[in-house]
Amino acid sequence: MSAADELDPTSSVLAFFASELRRVRLEAGVPQKELARRAYITPSLLCKIEAACRVPSQDLAEQFDQVLGSDGHFERLWPLVIKHAYPSWFRPYVELERAATVIRSFQVQFVHGLLQTEDYARAVLAAGRPDCVEDLLTARLERQRVLNRETPPQLWLILDETVLRRVIGCPAVMHAQLSRLLEAAERPRNVIQVVPYAAGAHAGFGPFTVLSFAEGADVVHEDGFSRGQLLADPGDVNTAVRSYDLLRAVALSPSASVELITAAMKELSP
Repeated sequence: MSAADELDPTSSVLAFFASELRRVRLEAGVPQKELARRAYITPSLLCKIEAACRVPSQDLAEQFDQVLGSDGHFERLWPLVIKHAYPSWFRPYVELERAATVIRSFQVQFVHGLLQTEDYARAVLAAGRPDCVEDLLTARLERQRVLNRETPPQLWLILDETVLRRVIGCPAVMHAQLSRLLEAAERPRNVIQVVPYAAGAHAGFGPFTVLSFAEGADVVHEDGFSRGQLLADPGDVNTAVRSYDLLRAVALSPSASVELITAAMKELSP
């Protein structure tokens, strides 16, 4: 008996999606290999999805609907699936990030998740040796859709120079990631600045993000050792905003930051 046969569809949202995919596929008379071929994925990946061992992307959910003629069934289920792909403590932040009109973030070690390339994100996530790197990767890349909306949030990203110098994955992966940063810096709604080593001590003791909304007060997300925390107390928010302003004051200008990112890229070139 396969893992899909033993699956309890009531055990999780992902398990329900998996059981529904198998049910609809069998009712449509589409063999597993044929669905995999027409969905442009490997049969082994489809087996894992039908066994609730992998989280599908939104594009893949839409492809299942198209191949199986299921009238948007899996596309409608997908938001529930991806919501539960995030760690439970991180889900409230993801919802707030989607609603934010302005995102201001300081990063001291890695590029912000919204601007990570797939290979860079995989290397970052794999460093913690989780059991489900690919699922976490799918969830992280899906978050990036917020920047592709018709009216995306304004993104102001400040990076410590360490982010540019620490080679994540390999030189080729890092080169592609820095190229992604340069592309993002060209967008009118984005501002990217770097705090250079020459700035010495600065107000950024750790990574944090300030989210602003069309209505309501700002919220801060502060990264921690094992998990982040949301801060809504006005005093905490004011402290974070002041720290961010101090970081902007010592950071290079956007144009000088682009020059530094470009220089770091050239150092990685063969």
